[in-house]
Order: sequence, then C-alpha cells, then structure tokens
Amino acid sequence: MRPQTIGRVLGIGLRVAGRFAGQQLAGSLQSAASAPQATAVGNPADRARAAGQTVRQASGGVAQGVGGFLRPFRRVGGILWLEVTGVFFLLPVIVFAPNLWRMRASWAHGADHRRFLVTALVVVVFLYLGVTSFWRARRK
Repeated sequence: MRPQTIGRVLGIGLRVAGRFAGQQLAGSLQSAASAPQATAVGNPADRARAAGQTVRQASGGVAQGVGGFLRPFRRVGGILWLEVTGVFFLLPVIVFAPNLWRMRASWAHGADHRRFLVTALVVVVFLYLGVTSFWRARRK
C-alpha cells in the first residue's frame, strides 16, 4: 500500500469512528434528557439499567471505531504472519538437507536407509509448508 493510501484510510476511519461515537453519545444523552424525571429519581434498578444501556451503546460505538481503524493493519498483519511462519517452516529444511545429501548413497539399501527416508519426508513436508506459506502471502 502506498503511504498516501494508508494515511487516507486511517484518517477517514478515525473521522468516521469519531462521528459515529459522537452521534451515539448525543443520542443517548437526548433520550436520557427526554425521559421522565420520576424514573431518574425513582427506582435505582431502573437508573442502573439505563446507565448500563448507555455505556453499552457508547462502548459498541468505540469498538466499531477501533475496528475501522485497525482494518488496514489486519491485511498487513496476515501477510507478515504468513511470511514469518514460512521462514520457520524452512528452517528444518536448512537443517536436514545437508544430512539428506550425506546419506544419499544409502537411499535404497544402506545402513542409513530408514534415517534417509525419515529425513527425506521431513524435508519434503517442511519445504511444502514453507513454500505454500510464502505463496499464500503473495496471493493476499
């Protein structure tokens, strides 16, 4: 993503989240102001319920705003996660490939036949996992 696009997305997301939270708070204040005073002075359970509802609405608006702010980072974080896991999957390949090369003479009927097959299986599996992890990161 270009820096101009990231800045624009973050700025727009922050403005929309602020506007949404402001509208939610203004709406809850207007509904609380239009409510009869007998309820506010009366039952404490009703006051607690109304306060809880106001907090729930405000926190929902803040959660939406934060989610909108973090949305561009989700894609970048996913790509970074795939690339890091790809590197960690390729580490066993780097470690076991020299052993595989040293045991190549006994691939069919040698003293290290079983160890060669296990090492080959480990190298193939981790090579597949590492390459596909990078491939999925490039497709994102």
